[in-house]
Amino acid sequence: MMKYYAFGAVVAVVLVIVGMVFVTMDRNGGDKYAECRVGQVAGGSDAIGGPFTLVDEAGETVTSEELIDEPSLIYFGYTFCPDVCPLDTSRNAEAVEILEDRGMSVKPVFISVDPDRDTPEILQDFTDRLHPRMVGLTGSMEQVRAASQAYRTYFKKQEPEPGDEDYYLVDHSTFSYLVFPEEGFIEFFRRDLTPAELADQVGCFLDNR
Repeated sequence: MMKYYAFGAVVAVVLVIVGMVFVTMDRNGGDKYAECRVGQVAGGSDAIGGPFTLVDEAGETVTSEELIDEPSLIYFGYTFCPDVCPLDTSRNAEAVEILEDRGMSVKPVFISVDPDRDTPEILQDFTDRLHPRMVGLTGSMEQVRAASQAYRTYFKKQEPEPGDEDYYLVDHSTFSYLVFPEEGFIEFFRRDLTPAELADQVGCFLDNR
């Protein structure tokens, strides 16, 4: 009799587990990253991301397929940015370091929206001061615009200061994008996150790969 009770208990546990799996799948809509997401992308995540071709810090042409060979955190900005970009890229670099301490590797990537001034040499100096593995990318205006459009970012050059054509600001969006090899765009993050908060959110996606 005890054997029948034990068998019945096992069956009951299995049914509960199976039920939980179906409930979870239904609630998440088949999205394995659902528990990590804090918002939704208009048009779905497939609407963001795509192939691009840019120029790296060594002056070599690289494709997105070559660049994104591991989980990557991409930010669009420019080195002459007086405040926002240094803060955002420093935050991203700190988050990457926190993840490194947890045994997780994420490549920090900085794509310039000011290719007229951001040469490969200037980008290398900028990224080296932030993180040894941060990659800086530039290119022609057409290449940069294509990458920006793929990730649905915005940038616009302001009018230069009178008498100083080399001094101008560039308006731009400030999201950071998590991208995985093979899978492409995974999630975007706002700039109000702290390094620890960003690391926690990125870490959630890494744990669920």
